[in-house]
Amino acid sequence: MRERGFFFLFFSLLLLALKVRGSGYAENGDFFTGTWVLDESYPLYQPSTCPFIEREFRCEGNGRPDLIYTHYRWHPLASKFLRFDGRDFLEKMRGKSIMFVGDSLSRNQWQSLTCLLHSAVPNSNYTLDRVGDVSIFTLTEYKVKVMLDRNVYLVDVVKEKIGRVLKLDSIEGSKLWQGIDTLIFNTWHWWYRRGPTQPWDYIQVGNKIIKDMDRMKAFEEALKTWGKWVDTNVDPTKVKVFFQGISPSHYNGSLWNEPSAKTCIRQKTPVPGSTYPGGLPPAVAVLKGVLRTIKTPVTLLDITTLSLLRKDGHPSIYGLGGATAMDCSHWCLPGVPDTWNEILYNLI
Repeated sequence: MRERGFFFLFFSLLLLALKVRGSGYAENGDFFTGTWVLDESYPLYQPSTCPFIEREFRCEGNGRPDLIYTHYRWHPLASKFLRFDGRDFLEKMRGKSIMFVGDSLSRNQWQSLTCLLHSAVPNSNYTLDRVGDVSIFTLTEYKVKVMLDRNVYLVDVVKEKIGRVLKLDSIEGSKLWQGIDTLIFNTWHWWYRRGPTQPWDYIQVGNKIIKDMDRMKAFEEALKTWGKWVDTNVDPTKVKVFFQGISPSHYNGSLWNEPSAKTCIRQKTPVPGSTYPGGLPPAVAVLKGVLRTIKTPVTLLDITTLSLLRKDGHPSIYGLGGATAMDCSHWCLPGVPDTWNEILYNLI
């Protein structure tokens, strides 16, 4: 009986090992579980040292009166978590390219990284160019390119006779990703858009064209197409692949035990502790499920929970639209995306 139990345990562990080896998806939980602590040595840079922060993220410049949100530092469970060192990052990436691919949350993180690097070497020459949908920030001394490809679905939206078609199994936009040393992907916030801001008229799956479908299922199908591209085109000995994860919004105070709050306005402190009362968005489970099917190494920047805790970090009325708009989706800079890049630095 004891031998049978031992054999069962051995066989179960072997299956688990084979399952883990069969997937390139990597989680680094110790970096993503923790708490936010006040630290007067933060932020990592001042807005004045980053002249190219876009108005959308320049909350202090747009009149936000409270700045305590800039003084919080992420304190993860990881025993060794390095403070971002821009010079060290540039030396490690010398002669290489980094590309963020995704929507405006990718732009948020891209802009954060350009600010972190420029403020570390303020006297080093840089260029900032845009070619089509791709923005290119180059630190010429280090020959480091930090790029942004605006691609909200990862898969293609194509203009055809019937209208604009979102093709869930087509990924021709990937031509721009070839030859990049580090790729950081993201998609999510546009999947539930409807009405005038929805940039497509039909969805195509295989040879079938339909007017609409379950948006979470469409999100999943697009991720699978992207995953197949990664497995087919990425050489893991030459290219590092990350997925940004699901960046959350804060429009419902009930989710952080403040039912009277209908938006993020006047939120000045993070949610205490390391867990978010409202739980995780369903998209997180869908994303992780797809990532587990990809054989090429992909590292998830699992920023959802640590960002959920930061109900205070959004522009609210101090963003692009001012008092006429409420932005509880994007993030102020300096702010939360700097932590995403600090984690990226530790992983790289």
